[in-house]
Order: sequence, then C-alpha cells, then structure tokens
Amino acid sequence: MKSARKIPPLAVAAALTVVLAACGSVPPQPTHGGHAAAVVAQSMIGKPYRFGGATPRGFDCSGLVHYAFARAGRDVPRTTEVQYARSHAVHTERLAAGDLLFFVIGNKPSHVGIYVGEGRFVHAPSSGKAVGYASLENPYWQKRLVKIGRF
Repeated sequence: MKSARKIPPLAVAAALTVVLAACGSVPPQPTHGGHAAAVVAQSMIGKPYRFGGATPRGFDCSGLVHYAFARAGRDVPRTTEVQYARSHAVHTERLAAGDLLFFVIGNKPSHVGIYVGEGRFVHAPSSGKAVGYASLENPYWQKRLVKIGRF
C-alpha cells in the first residue's frame, strides 16, 4: 500500500488563498433586505390603484409597500403613518433599492414609494391610475420628499 503524498503547507496556503479570493468576486448584496421587496414592487407595475388595497387586485401606496415586503419575507406595517414612524432614517448618500421614500402631500407624510435604483421609485399614485414608476428628479417629488426610511 502506498503512503499518501504530503502536500507542502505553502501549496495548501496558496490554493486556499486562490479559493477565498474567488469568493470575494461575488457582487455584494444589499444588507437590509429591501432589494427583494423592490423586485416584487416592480412586478406589480400596471396593477390598479385601489384605496385601502393591499393585493394585486388593487393597491394604495402603503398597501403596495406592505405587500412587496411581505412577499420578500419582511414584516412591514400596513399604513404610511406607521411605516414612516417605524422605519429607520437613511441619509441620501446611502439610498439603496428597497428603501422607502416618504412624501408630504398636504401637511403630513401621506405618500410612500419603494426606491428601485437609478433615481426611480415604484408607487401606487392615486385613484384612476396604476402602480408605476416615478423619478426623484421630478421637481414635484423632490420638494415633497421628507424621509428615506429602511426596515
């Protein structure tokens, strides 16, 4: 019976370094888990607006957020007011897919959308419209943005 050939420790270390370096080439994933919710929200584009709605039959803004996060395995409150209160504030420089964008319509935060990247967010705008994209470059949304929140 032949004895097993010993591999020099330096060769083992070199091979291990190559394997571990390859692991570092995997693109980083968002750490807060909102990316999956952003993907779900985008899959709802075109679904109708429905006051109080939280299903694909129809959504209001906070219902879309609640639904998208639930499908992504995250528990997020149902109403804009509670989503606003319980989300953790994020600085603009750290904005990432899945972050919530809160807007003042009237005199209080009453509209929410899900940021999807490249300056765009998905939201359920209002009666007679459908879930769709909007741009943060739009002056209407820029002047009404009051908080970026994260769960």
